Order: sequence, then C-alpha cells, then structure tokens
Amino acid sequence: MKKKKNNAKRIVVTGLGVISSIGIGRGNFWENLLKGKSGISEVDAFDTSEHSTHFGGQIRNFDVKKFLSSKKAGIMGRASHLAISAAKLAFLDAGLDIKKIDSKRTAVMMGTTGGESQIIDDMDAVWVKHGVDAIANLSVIKYPVSNISANVALEFKIKGKNRIFTTACAAGNYAIGYGFDLMQLGKADMVVAGGADAFSYLSFTGFNQVRAVAPEICQPFDKNRKGMIPGEGAGILILETLESAKKRKANIYAEVMGYGLSCDAFHMTNPQVEGLSSCMQNALERTGISADDVDYISAHGTGTRLNDRAESAAINKIFKNRKVAVSSIKSMLGHTMGAASAIEAIVCCMAIKEGILPATINYETPDEECDIDCVANIARKQEVNIALNNGFAFGGNNACLVMKKVKDQ
Repeated sequence: MKKKKNNAKRIVVTGLGVISSIGIGRGNFWENLLKGKSGISEVDAFDTSEHSTHFGGQIRNFDVKKFLSSKKAGIMGRASHLAISAAKLAFLDAGLDIKKIDSKRTAVMMGTTGGESQIIDDMDAVWVKHGVDAIANLSVIKYPVSNISANVALEFKIKGKNRIFTTACAAGNYAIGYGFDLMQLGKADMVVAGGADAFSYLSFTGFNQVRAVAPEICQPFDKNRKGMIPGEGAGILILETLESAKKRKANIYAEVMGYGLSCDAFHMTNPQVEGLSSCMQNALERTGISADDVDYISAHGTGTRLNDRAESAAINKIFKNRKVAVSSIKSMLGHTMGAASAIEAIVCCMAIKEGILPATINYETPDEECDIDCVANIARKQEVNIALNNGFAFGGNNACLVMKKVKDQ
C-alpha cells in the first residue's frame, strides 16, 4: 500500500441503518443476507397484469408507524418514510443521542433515482379517473425529489448542509463520497449519508419497457442471466471522524478512504468498459492504494447481460490475472435504485467488520464473459482489509467507494 502524503482527517462509519426486502435493521438484514435469503416475490403493490414480468424486491414487513407518527407520515412519500426510518436505525446503531448532536455541524447527503415516484403514480391515477383539478395540493408538495433529504433533516432537526443526488444507481456512493469531502474540508463534523427509493409502478414499467427485467430471479454474472429485478429500500451510514468515534468509544465498522468517479458519456444504458475501469482506477489512485491491496468488491452486478459483462471486463482490466472475490447482493434484494450503492456500502462495512462475504445467489452456470471470482450461493469466510463498492448508473455516471478495516481502534 502506498503511503498517504497528507494528514487528512480519517472518516469512519459508526452507524448503519437499512430497510430492505430481506430485513429491517442491520442485524436482521445481515443475518438474512448471509443465509442467502431472497426478497424477491410476486408484486402486489400495484397491478402488473399489463407487463410481461410480475416479480420485484417489494418490502412487505415495513410499518412506518414504528418510526413516524401517522400525522408526519401522511405529509411525506414512501421514499422519505424509508430514509427517515433507516436514519433512525443508524443513529440507534451508532449509540448517538440525536438531541445532543451539533445540528449545525451535521450534514444530510442522500441519493435517489426516482425520488417520490409513488406520488406520481397516485397523481396520474387521479388525473386519469377524475381530471387534473382533482389532484390534491398536498400530492404536489410531497413530490419534489429534494424532499427526501429535507425530510430527514426536518425529522432530526439537522441544520447543516443538505443535498440530494440523483445519479441513479450510483447515487448512494455519490452521497457518501460528498459527505466524506465535507468532513475532509472541515464543513461538517458528522454526516448522515445514504440513499432511498420506493417501489413504484413508474419505475417498474420503465424497466419493463426497455426489456431489462428478468422473469422471476436475478442471476448476476451467470451465463443464463435474464435481467435485473426492480426493488426498493434505504441504506444510511453515520460518518464521523476517527477522533470523535474513539473519544466516545463508538463501535467502528470501517474507514471511508475515499472514492473515484467517471462518466462514460457513451450510451444511456450500455456501459463502456473503459468508463468503469477508469472509475475504479481513479478510486485506487485517489486513496493511494494499489489493486493488490483490495480483498473484496461489492459489485454493481445488476444481472443484465451488458452490465455484468462490462463490469467483469473492467475488474479484470484493473486486477489483471489476480482474482478478487466479487459478489452482488442484487441477486437477493433486486435493484434498489438510488439506495443500491448505499446498502452495498453497508455490506462492505459488515464484510470488513465480520470477515464474511455475502454470496451471489442463483449462480448456476459460469460465464466465460464474466471470468471473475464470484462468491457463489454460499457466504464465504474471508478477512477483508480493503473493499471496493461499485455503483454504475445510467448515462455512465460511475462511483467507486473505497473502505478499509480500522485496526487502531
């Protein structure tokens, strides 16, 4: 590993909160992930009869009233419900008293793909049946994408910097990376960072229209993969300085070393190998590590033919003849859109902390075009000192996050 040339602040993760189709809360989520539990089921949140596919990563056991009053929940969309709930779980996991944090020095950075897209579903339904004048004013107020980060800040009375990132599948990584930068620049002492997206007819229809959805299961890197599966969820990480975490004797999951970005500027849905590899290379160079230092890659791994093939080629370009362990949790959760890379960052934290790699389930037939060390079907015990978290989005908006084990706790 190359020696860092500066005395930059060390930023660590001390709290994890997740709402997903396989579990709510860090412990429940991680336990089911290691079991290889699938959260994919037949969709009943809306009518799918006009579509050719009917399965998704729908969250079924989430009760927002456990996290928010009915009055508060009523003025927000589901993505905000998921984000706030995950944030409450993250603060609890971090052992932080929300009332005692410095609200002006705490920032909220959130990522999303569709924002409050369910509100659009509801507004469209009213419009078609009853006319535009029947749309409730509150629906219009609920919709803006920025509401997700704003609602998190309002719920916790956080008055620091607040931003929403809409870089689709990579948005969670963008949010975490920007939060990291804020802390490095001394503009925040703590950051609530992550992503959230709610299941919606709009996104389900969109992915079906571009023929990207698999019939029933997601099989990343498998030779017979048939596509992605739409999902929903939220993932939140609490970032603070190593100094602060040590002072309050917090549980430290991992250190955020930094990130790399790239933009293919090539095609909206067909990723370019050069764009993906340059993103990972930028991450390595910015954090001062070499490819030989990396122990695990949490893949973008959507299960589509083009994405998995391009990501595999990019990994092999960076790591050459060295096979690094790779897995995709989208095989279990489906694609949680703007929450995806945030939830996958949580996976990196847990892999580093516990020394276990979650599997890529539904992996049956190796693909010569995806010649990687795919952790197949069964979780693998392995020490992880450094992990990469890949998030590759529409239009080639790519973000790779680098995390490492903190040995001097």
